[in-house]
Formats: sequence, C-alpha cells, structure tokens
Amino acid sequence: MTNRGREDREGARAAAVKAAEWLARERLGGEASGHDWHHADRVRRMALRLAPGEGADPFVCELAALLHDIADRKLVPDEELALTELESWLKRQPISGEDAGHVMEIIRTMSFRGGSGPPMRTPEGRVVQDADRLDAIGAIGIARTFAYGGRAGRPIFAPADGSRAAPEAADRRPPESGPSAVGHFYDKLLLLKDKLNTAEARAIAERRHRFMLAYLEQFYAEWEG
Repeated sequence: MTNRGREDREGARAAAVKAAEWLARERLGGEASGHDWHHADRVRRMALRLAPGEGADPFVCELAALLHDIADRKLVPDEELALTELESWLKRQPISGEDAGHVMEIIRTMSFRGGSGPPMRTPEGRVVQDADRLDAIGAIGIARTFAYGGRAGRPIFAPADGSRAAPEAADRRPPESGPSAVGHFYDKLLLLKDKLNTAEARAIAERRHRFMLAYLEQFYAEWEG
C-alpha cells in the first residue's frame, strides 16, 4: 500500500470512529442503567490499553467497543432488528467490508449470557470482551449493578425469611427470596475474574475482585446492624 493509500485508509478509519462516537452519544447519552455513553467510552479506552499486548487491531477494538451496546437486548425492544440496523449503519461507513463484518461478529458474540458462550475467535474480540467485563467489576461495576437493578425494579437485597444476610464468606451466596442487585454479584460479577481472556485484564480483575469481596463484607455487616 502506498503512503497515500495508508493516509486515505487512516483518514477513513478516523471518520468512522468519530461517527461511532456520535452514534453512541446519541443512543446512550441519557441511559440510566449503567450502559450509557460513559460506559462505552471506558470500554473503548480499556480496549485500546489491552490491544497492544494482544497484537490486536486498535481500530477494530475501538469501533466495536464504542458500538457494543447500541443493539443490546437490555436496551432495545427488538435485538435482531437493532443488530440489522447497526450492520447497515456500518456498511455505510468508509471502512472495509472485512472490518465491518469483524466488528459485527464481536458485538454479536461478546455478551456474558450466563458465561457459557464459546470463546471469542479473534484477538480483537477477546480484547473488547475483556474491556467490557472489566467495567462490570470493581467500584464502577458495583455502581452499575445497583443502577441497573433499580431500573429493572429489583430490590437492593432480598434475604429469605428467617435467614441471616451474611454468608460464611463474602463469595458464598446467601439465601434470597428473589432476584436482587446483591444477587447479581453471585450470578455474574464474582464469576468474571476467571472468564477473562488476556493476562493484563486478569491482573486488573484481581484487584477489582478483592474490592467487591470487601464491599460485600461491609454490606452484610451494615445490613445485620
């Protein structure tokens, strides 16, 4: 590729990133569930941090990170329709069909969904998935959990009748009478540390995981009074 060709490609990629920023701000700017523009931006910045160590294309990582929640089933009435619309949007951007297809593959397959999905196929997918999962744990992850719980109508905590709130250890789930924000720690947040793809993400997750355990211990102590 000539120098002019490289310049043209980089200019087109920069334009696509700017367009993705605008779309994410427009669609997610007022979102109160923790899946807002700031979340997309944090995932973007973490993906760019992780990408060099994995030999991943930073452009694909950045674009997928910015767009990953645009068609999230928690935020749209029809996930498949939203994905189709996002795919059409990508095809209108000045990027290669290969890059557009890669971004859509990442977005379609990176969701947690119980933690039983197949591994991500590419280093870019592994990087973006890790960046998204890291934003679900630690201090911001805790804040996002309670924000989403409130939006979904879940109580903070729902201990079963007659049970004590605190389990024997903070990573052991106490009995509950129904879904709650605290229950989500055990359904997802405390599982993420062991489901990350990259060494750097796992190192970051260790610190955030310990913070969540300490938070739960304090939460149970205050709940018991």
